[in-house]
Amino acid sequence: MNKKNQDYLMKKFPEISFQNEALRKHSSFGIGGEAKVFMLPKNEKELIQILQYVNKENINVFFTGSGSNLLYSDDGFDGLIISLKNAFKNLQISDDGQILAGAGVILVKMVSKAIKKNIEGLESLAGVPGTLGGALFMNAGAYGAEISNYFISAKFLDLDGNTKIIQNRDVSFSYRASSFPKKHILIEAKFKCNVGKKENIIDNRNKFSNSRKNSQPLQYRSAGSIFKNPSDNYAAGYLIEKAGLKGMVKGNAMISDKHANFIINLGGASSNDIIYLIEKVREKVLKKFNVNLELEIKLVGFKNG
Repeated sequence: MNKKNQDYLMKKFPEISFQNEALRKHSSFGIGGEAKVFMLPKNEKELIQILQYVNKENINVFFTGSGSNLLYSDDGFDGLIISLKNAFKNLQISDDGQILAGAGVILVKMVSKAIKKNIEGLESLAGVPGTLGGALFMNAGAYGAEISNYFISAKFLDLDGNTKIIQNRDVSFSYRASSFPKKHILIEAKFKCNVGKKENIIDNRNKFSNSRKNSQPLQYRSAGSIFKNPSDNYAAGYLIEKAGLKGMVKGNAMISDKHANFIINLGGASSNDIIYLIEKVREKVLKKFNVNLELEIKLVGFKNG
């Protein structure tokens, strides 16, 4: 991004634009260099104005929510990062299980409110971090359930600021993936769940919550699961542990000794520390099991990522 673009965005949108913003402040990992410009639009009108300028000027742009499933490079991002975590917070849940949620709604909040209305099916997602937008794009799931199971339709903006509605029949979902168009920004989505018995819903929520607390290193900063599970038969964490890598440390980063598919920031870790461990895991698991692990997190700002 050139200085002319930076100056324009800072002058045009002074209340929502931040120049040379430290990305570690916007990442669950707590890692990352500076973005040339970081923007936090508050509504659809502001976002459309930004998109039209970005498209016209061909600016390098990356969209994010709460930054819970990615790793920013220590070298930062030479372009514009747009975070939707302060926008699209609308959340409507009807008594019959219909849900309309904005892309910026925190997934945990949506699940919690659904549970209070005796809506069942989302309990396993109660501890999944991040916003609804990111969760739907990556088809977030836990304990055998996926958010796509309840998806009805979604409203998107393209990079020209045009609105598009995508129905369930128009999109395919797979494990931690969807076929939503990449250069579109999710605004809101509709879901349909069933109404259940409160005691069963609460029991399920508590069961999943306790399992998560007992098996994941929640006291440390991380990006959640680093790798996708390669198949129904093998979990990435199992393969990493059996490769002898559980507890491995590089700098201030560690492959968790509680859950091997988590790499945690012990305090002051660099992106290079994380990348070293990622590469070591891939190398050892490939050698021992002939399995090529695929990243679940996104790498942002890396020259080869």
